[in-house]
Amino acid sequence: MKKLSLRSIIAGTVLAFSLFSCSEKNELHIYSIIHEEETQALCDLFKKQTGITATYLRATTGELVNRIIAEKDNPKADILLGGATSYHIQAAKAGALEPYASPLAENVPAFARSEDGSYTGFCVLTLGIGINQKRYNQKFPGIEVPRTWDDLLNPAYKGEIVLTNPIASSTAYLFLQDQLQRLGNEKGWEYLLTLAPLVGQFPDSGSAPAKLIGTGEYALGVSYLHALAKYKSDGFDVQLVAPPQSVGDVDCIAITKNTKNLEYAKKFVDFMLSPEAQTLMSSIDFTIPVNPDATPAKGSIPLSEIDLIDFDTDLAAREKSSVLEKWSVSVK
Repeated sequence: MKKLSLRSIIAGTVLAFSLFSCSEKNELHIYSIIHEEETQALCDLFKKQTGITATYLRATTGELVNRIIAEKDNPKADILLGGATSYHIQAAKAGALEPYASPLAENVPAFARSEDGSYTGFCVLTLGIGINQKRYNQKFPGIEVPRTWDDLLNPAYKGEIVLTNPIASSTAYLFLQDQLQRLGNEKGWEYLLTLAPLVGQFPDSGSAPAKLIGTGEYALGVSYLHALAKYKSDGFDVQLVAPPQSVGDVDCIAITKNTKNLEYAKKFVDFMLSPEAQTLMSSIDFTIPVNPDATPAKGSIPLSEIDLIDFDTDLAAREKSSVLEKWSVSVK
C-alpha cells in the first residue's frame, strides 16, 4: 500500500508538470499561491488585454517555493504568483528569481518591493482574529471576545482555535513572526508554546481558518483580515478583530530564473501591478491594492484602522528555517 501511494504521488506530480511541458510556446506558465478563483479571473483578464494564454498550477506556498528553487536551472513555470515577502526573499537568495523592475513598480510603496526587482508586492495583507459569533456565544457566554493577541491565551478557548500549519503556509509563519517580533524571542516563544495546546486544528491551507470559522466549525481563528471580510460579505456570521501590534505584509509576484518566456513574464508582472488587475483581485478577495489608482473592495479594512508593528521582513526570512525547525520539534 505504501508503494502504491508513493507511485500515485509521483504520477500526479509528473502529470502536473506535463500539463506545462506539453503546452504551446506562446503560453505563460504560472505557479499560483493565491486562490484559484482569483488566479483564473486574472488569467482571463490578462488574455483579454494581451492575447497571451496563461496556464497555472495552484498549491501551497511552501510547496511552490520549494519547487521553483529545485527547478531553477530548468524551470517548469515562468511566474511565482503570491506568497509573503519572506518566501520571495528565500527564493531570491537561492538564485531562483529573475530580477525585473517594472515601470509600474514606481507606484508601489518601498516596503512592498525588493531593491533589485526580484519580487514586487501587488496587494497588502494583514493578520487578525476571526470569530464565529453564534458559536462563540454558545461556547463562551459571559466572556468578552478577544481584542488582542494575548487574549487568545485564555485556557477556556482550548480546542476552539484554528491556526494554519506554519510548516506549510506563509500565513501562519507570518503569525509566528508577529509574536516573536512584537514580544522578543524569549517571550514570543513562551506565547507560541502557550497558544499551541489551545489550537484544535492546524490545517495546511492558509485559507482554511477563515472557512472553518465562517462555517461555524470553530469559534476562533487566526486569518488574514481580507479572507474574513470576504466570508462576512457572503453572509456568514463572522466578526473581524484587528488586534494591536499586528503585522502587515504583501502578496508578491516574481519571475523565475532561466524562464524561457521572459517577455511574457514581464508583461504579466506589469499586468499584476496595474490598477485594473488589482481592482479585480480586491473585488474578489477583499485584499488592499498597492496601486493607489486601484479601487479596493467595499467592506475591506483600510490600513489606517490597523495598528502594525515595524515588521522586519529580512529577519523573518533569515530565521525561517530555525523558527520552523523549533516549531516542529516543540509543537506535537
